[in-house]
Amino acid sequence: MASVRHDKCQLWGVEFFKRHKADDPAESVPGREFLDQIPDRVAARIVAVLEAVAEAPPPSYSGGGYWEAMHGDMAGFYEVRVDGQPNRTHYRLFCLLERDGKAVGLDGPSVVVIAGRKKPFRTTLSRQDYSEVKSLGDEFRARRPRCVEQ
Repeated sequence: MASVRHDKCQLWGVEFFKRHKADDPAESVPGREFLDQIPDRVAARIVAVLEAVAEAPPPSYSGGGYWEAMHGDMAGFYEVRVDGQPNRTHYRLFCLLERDGKAVGLDGPSVVVIAGRKKPFRTTLSRQDYSEVKSLGDEFRARRPRCVEQ
């Protein structure tokens, strides 16, 4: 996926969280791995939403049901929501916003993809799923500079 590059206008970038070697010797990139495992058509729709959010930028993006702020234990996270056909599987990509990205080692303000999950139609993700995503987000926020895929 091509990131929206930062320039004088402070456009937002799209970055993918990369796990640090100390936390994961394979230095996995959970969000990228999720996109690689889902149907290409669904992944393309998710990427289109990410690009639209970055271009809006996020504080101005209306969402249209595809970009939603999360609440409760997941407050601070945002999710891209896309449904796949024909089985209407729900695909969710969890993101964090780094408004002052330069202060944490990024090129500028960034939408950071943390991880993704999928679930059957009309079901909810488990507490464990949310806990795992939140844990990855905590891991991302704990490092300065932030670890992202280059």
